Amino acid sequence: MRKNNQHIPVNTMTENSGQGISIDKISLDKPDFIHSHRDDGHTFHIIEKGVIHIEIDFQKYEIHAPSVVYMHPDQVHRILDFEKITVCSLSVRDENLNPDYLELLEGITPAKPLQLNSETNSTLSDIFSLCYNFSVQKNNKLHYSLLKDSCNTLIAFLISQFLDQNKPESNFSRFEIVAKSFKQLLDKNYSTLKSPRGYADQLNISTSYLNECVKNTTGSSVSQHIQNRVVLEAKRMLYHSDKSIKEISFELGYDDYSYFSRIFNKVTGMSALAFRNKNHE
Repeated sequence: MRKNNQHIPVNTMTENSGQGISIDKISLDKPDFIHSHRDDGHTFHIIEKGVIHIEIDFQKYEIHAPSVVYMHPDQVHRILDFEKITVCSLSVRDENLNPDYLELLEGITPAKPLQLNSETNSTLSDIFSLCYNFSVQKNNKLHYSLLKDSCNTLIAFLISQFLDQNKPESNFSRFEIVAKSFKQLLDKNYSTLKSPRGYADQLNISTSYLNECVKNTTGSSVSQHIQNRVVLEAKRMLYHSDKSIKEISFELGYDDYSYFSRIFNKVTGMSALAFRNKNHE
């Protein structure tokens, strides 16, 4: 049975987690299942040993070491199963991130788990060890600065690895640049801005040109992207909270509950209630 949650559970950092930075290394033999949740920071799990099965925003992954998993604070995830794992974990809140790195992380979200080669894994292990060593030097007068700067170095290296599996931004076409800018705006405004024209106005281009760029790059229209993003958030709340469908509709910017229900049915092929009943924990 699903727990009674009015909000999606958030895994918050403890008070002694370095002022918005949490870093740890653990080894586990048996699953201690964790309910679906969000983290209050940008979270990286470096799988050093074993196999882990995880679900991130309704997408299931089987991850073999050595690999790294990145979760944005918006993403909801849960561990499904694992086999004798060793994991290095780092979670950092926005205020501790280099602004350039924060922008890059927004750009690569959602990021698929990344398999590491032996050379990359060795470098990553060295950087993580440095971060971890600084994290325990609580009496060092520059403890926070050393921890923050070293963790940003680790994150920069991780971002570089995720970017390597994607097309270099310098090679983006004009259509791809516009589509990426639209996606970034959509992630921030999906609950308040529902019209393609609204996004086109913010990008200082025509609605038809925005739709041409997005359709050419992704195969889907601007309206489809808007509806898909809203429905993703609705699915998160339906699955992980006990908010009523009307409450979810209103929270996502729809005063007309029936209109929201039609959009959900159109995108998923089922009603919001059917989705909740089918996927309850």
